[in-house]
Amino acid sequence: MATKKKTVSADSSNPMDTLVNLWPYMWPSDRLDLKMRVVWATVFLVISKFVLILVPYFFKWATDALNGKLDMVGLLPTLLLGAVALVVLYNLTRIAQVGLNQLRDALFARVGQYAVRQLAFRTFVHMHQLSLRFHLERKTGGLSRIIERGTKGIETIVRFTILNSIPTLIEFLLTAVIFWWSYGFSYLAITAFTVWAYIWFTIRASDWRIGIRRAMNDSDTEANTKAIDSLLNFETVKYFGNEEMEAKRFDQSMERYEKSATQVWTSLGWLNFGQGVIFGVGTAVIMVMSALAVQNGQQTIGDFVFVNALLMQLAMPLNFIGFVYREIRQGLTDIEQMFDLLEVEAEVVDCPEATPLVIGQGAIAFKDVHFHYDPERPILKGVSFEVPAGKTVAVVGPSGAGKSTISRLLYRFYDVQQGSITIDGQDVRDVTQKSLRSAIGMVPQDTVLFNDTIAYNVRYGRPGASDAEIEQATEIAQIGRFIKELPDGYGTMVGERGLKLSGGEKQRVAIARTVLKAPPILILDEATSALDTTTEHEIQSALDVVSKNRTTLVIAHRLSTVVGADEIIVLKSGEIAERGSHNDLLSQNGLYASMWNRQREATQAEEHLRQVRESDEMGVVVRRSPAI
Repeated sequence: MATKKKTVSADSSNPMDTLVNLWPYMWPSDRLDLKMRVVWATVFLVISKFVLILVPYFFKWATDALNGKLDMVGLLPTLLLGAVALVVLYNLTRIAQVGLNQLRDALFARVGQYAVRQLAFRTFVHMHQLSLRFHLERKTGGLSRIIERGTKGIETIVRFTILNSIPTLIEFLLTAVIFWWSYGFSYLAITAFTVWAYIWFTIRASDWRIGIRRAMNDSDTEANTKAIDSLLNFETVKYFGNEEMEAKRFDQSMERYEKSATQVWTSLGWLNFGQGVIFGVGTAVIMVMSALAVQNGQQTIGDFVFVNALLMQLAMPLNFIGFVYREIRQGLTDIEQMFDLLEVEAEVVDCPEATPLVIGQGAIAFKDVHFHYDPERPILKGVSFEVPAGKTVAVVGPSGAGKSTISRLLYRFYDVQQGSITIDGQDVRDVTQKSLRSAIGMVPQDTVLFNDTIAYNVRYGRPGASDAEIEQATEIAQIGRFIKELPDGYGTMVGERGLKLSGGEKQRVAIARTVLKAPPILILDEATSALDTTTEHEIQSALDVVSKNRTTLVIAHRLSTVVGADEIIVLKSGEIAERGSHNDLLSQNGLYASMWNRQREATQAEEHLRQVRESDEMGVVVRRSPAI
């Protein structure tokens, strides 16, 4: 049974919960260098805030000095410097504060990027651990966009929470203490109320905008999914001349995105305006109080300037904390789907006592195997058979009989609901998936290649293989000569999904890849069913060489490819209907014989049509010869 892993919570209502879960990535236990960066970044953060508080003080002192009313008890050294020196110190302090902030950001940059990298890596690994069922039900374009946005969202949360929220809190506390100490409780109360109202409005408005942002993300994901799906099926679009239909589908998604994006920017305008009104009113009240105090001789012009400078200084991080909150909430919106992916449990996992598969002879046994994708629709119903070591067993039957399911179960893409599958007596559920799959080679019906070179795709069977071993594998797969005749040889790019190669060429690359892997067990899953007759015979001869002396399970549609199998299993509706050698099954005159006769008639008809076409072409040449 799959065990639930501890994952990051996408609790969009409490960013602190996400920060707590992200903390191990920002304070990694095995990275002392990153921990020290966090420590020094924090030190410079605190120092920069104390330096920042000095900026309006120097402004106040310079103003009073110029006004002739400087009263600096206990600061005689500074008093002796004069107004010009105070102006210089004011600007030097501002420069120092900016420098400290940049030093803080530079120190923390590697920490933030480390967190992004580790979470992105974890998500990527997790995607490969999930079951085939999950990936068959997902859309690649939408999945890639979710991960892309999620990665950016992680960076947003890490950077803005640590580098902006905490500094702003420190600055507000220092400002509150100064107002209370220097000007009384009324200044503190008005400032605190203004900040509270500002933050309350920001949170409420940002929460409202989250729904709009989510709708925009959904539209963006849908548009991206349709675009990638259409481009991956480029040829199909051309076959049916449906370019306009695809463009219309894409534009419909982009229309929804346009509407949502417009609402996002419009709502942002209202949010910024509301923030400006709240802080503007609070600032006006405090400035009026200070102006009246100056008129009454209770404060100096320097105090008036100081209060204004302190408020303006506070306005900047407050305005930014509104932006930070929006970014954090939007970041949480962006990564909640990514975190949902991390919370998806793997359907097939290694059991705690799993051991590496030990290959002796490589004998396979299916014992009373029951399996279904949907409980309402059973696929295999008590299937039992063996593939002796070094022998070839073929599984045939009508479409939907469960043939390909057998290969997926042997590879353990799924686990059986009842019964067992063993290799040399070891249940595949009791061994590690890595060791199991390293012992099996697969040549599928539809070979999908990476958009890289031929050499890369062949070497994928054994990444550490040498060039000489790759060439040997391609010779066995009967594609070596073809590759050498290409302008770029083994460096030839195969294109997206290998579309620059023909079906037969892709199959040969797949065979070469399997040859290079050199597995003791081989699965041929309808490896020639999509090829023409001539190419099928050529590929089949290569497969015969590869499968020699290997335990081979053949899933076949064309019965001509399994005539030489040691045993043929005939499936019907998830059960074994017949079994035996080719001749034995023909003599039974049952399902296999019926399928054989139908395919033979179809092959004869195809051959007859080919001969007619060749005859017609020769006739055209003969009739044209006298004129030539």
